[in-house]
Amino acid sequence: MEYPVILEKDEEEGGFVVTCPLLKGCVSQGETEEEALENIKDAISLYLAGIEDLKRMGRYRTVDIPA
Repeated sequence: MEYPVILEKDEEEGGFVVTCPLLKGCVSQGETEEEALENIKDAISLYLAGIEDLKRMGRYRTVDIPA
């Protein structure tokens, strides 16, 4: 599955910051673009695992939005 990410150079600290705008608060970083992109893959996987945990506990719900 593909998720859009935003990769930005961190001018103050150096390296790169990468966020996944579809997953609130899902952020990572790395010294290089490649490292940051690899790290966001881990962050997305952990985020999705957390959602699965919430589903198992019955605390996560979805709603349908009519087109």
